[in-house]
Amino acid sequence: MSTINPQELLKSMRDSNPLVQCITNYVAMNIAANTMLAAGASPAMVHTPEESGEFAAIAGALTVNIGTLSPIWVDGMKNAINATKSAGKPWVLDPVAHFATPYRSSVAKELMSMNPTVLRGNASEIMALAGEQSSGQGVDTGDSVSSAENAATILSNRHDGVVVITGEVDFVTDGSRIARVSGGSAFMSQITAMGCSLTCLMGAFLATEDDAFAASIGALALFAEAGSLANETATGPGSFSWQFLDQLAAIQPKDIDISRVTIG
Repeated sequence: MSTINPQELLKSMRDSNPLVQCITNYVAMNIAANTMLAAGASPAMVHTPEESGEFAAIAGALTVNIGTLSPIWVDGMKNAINATKSAGKPWVLDPVAHFATPYRSSVAKELMSMNPTVLRGNASEIMALAGEQSSGQGVDTGDSVSSAENAATILSNRHDGVVVITGEVDFVTDGSRIARVSGGSAFMSQITAMGCSLTCLMGAFLATEDDAFAASIGALALFAEAGSLANETATGPGSFSWQFLDQLAAIQPKDIDISRVTIG
């Protein structure tokens, strides 16, 4: 799109109510599905190799999260990715803690070779994928978003896709354009699967916007707005969780503060 307006992107996504296939981890399934429903999309947690490819052909987009791996799940991921690509549809990869074990690293490398439309991770995950030294520990980042921006650009050009680094201020690049999205809440880092849920939400925006760079910004802006609003009245991570979902459902396109997004 010629101009990027998160308000218009949200309206388009909700008007479409896209069906998104979300292959995500056990920890994330419930909160990710609820995040999608509250935001205005339709999630389907279909992962088995027997049906993942067939389902991918009818979904508007696919998201793949490697949080809880097993060989059967990996087969399902690859079947779904191949079917998604054959159908000319977008997909998102979330390489959760890919550096933690050799098996996890090999799976992430294989999935990266399939060139995701969007790669979303924390700073440590993105740096390690680019071959740089990182300070990540498990699923937690030990690096700043700014320190991973160069790695994001390298990966974007290498795989011809959009790379998103999430953190205090999110960073997005397609190799030539860059954007930053501010907002959210410190409580987000105290709640499991928030990033995994954002990955699924990106699939919803990708299903209704051809420009993956713009779609990524739309998802980040909505997530940040809901987090900022929930933060105003939450007293801890527990109250934040349900207020975040309420805000996702209540936010109207006009409510998104477009000043959160800085492009260039």
